[in-house]
Amino acid sequence: MDDIARSRKLDRRGGEGGGERTPSSGAMDAVACALELLGMFISVVAWLCSLATTIMPQWLTLSTDLLPTESYDLGLWETCVVQELGGMECRPYDSLLGLPPDIKLARILMCAALATGILGLLVPIPGLHMINSCKGPEGRRAKRVMKTLGGLLCLTTGVLGLVPVSYMAHLTVLRFFDESVPEVVPRWEFGDALFCGWAAGFLHLVSGVLLIGSCLCGSDEPRPLARQRTYEVRTTDHSSRKRYSSSRTALEKDERPAPASSYFNKRAGHI
Repeated sequence: MDDIARSRKLDRRGGEGGGERTPSSGAMDAVACALELLGMFISVVAWLCSLATTIMPQWLTLSTDLLPTESYDLGLWETCVVQELGGMECRPYDSLLGLPPDIKLARILMCAALATGILGLLVPIPGLHMINSCKGPEGRRAKRVMKTLGGLLCLTTGVLGLVPVSYMAHLTVLRFFDESVPEVVPRWEFGDALFCGWAAGFLHLVSGVLLIGSCLCGSDEPRPLARQRTYEVRTTDHSSRKRYSSSRTALEKDERPAPASSYFNKRAGHI
């Protein structure tokens, strides 16, 4: 038993606090942070476009050959007469009940889109990585819920903004190509507000997808490091001791084997 070596393997989990993260999880968090910031920026731009679409009177435009120096604009809140020299005179609608059904529907949906859009901006702010709030495992889960809810609100805002704009455009196309109307009668055409509304709805959808995607990319809880092993090698002559460790581990009490002489003495006593 002169050259027999005894090895003992000790397994301990690294990172007793559970707060360390692997490099892959850190990269995922960086990607999630970039996605949520981009989503918030696009959401702000989209909400401003929705606000401009709601206020602008250029939903529909009309120009006639009889009066080439004037054109007419139709909006959700007023109608305007634009002169060629640059003057504009607007007049609000007299009665809410006397409005056409398409204008009423567009008003309701655009106001609802503005309300949900501002909620989609405010709700995910506490869930951003840059905001130091909601700490701990439950806090991280709550931040993911806030960002997911904000993304769903942005998607809802995009749908609410696209419906009235697309519906007004659909009715305009039908009326423009209506064969029952004489050709000499002027027809309404698309205004700048419709294109701004389409851009706002599309940007809201993109921002919602980015916010939800940031929740899917980010890690919910820190991942502990892999199991770390410590090896102890001891020889019978006790002349040297080698220790190989991949991380700091607690020393355990040495368990030394009983000497061979005591074993033979015990056997001789039984005999």
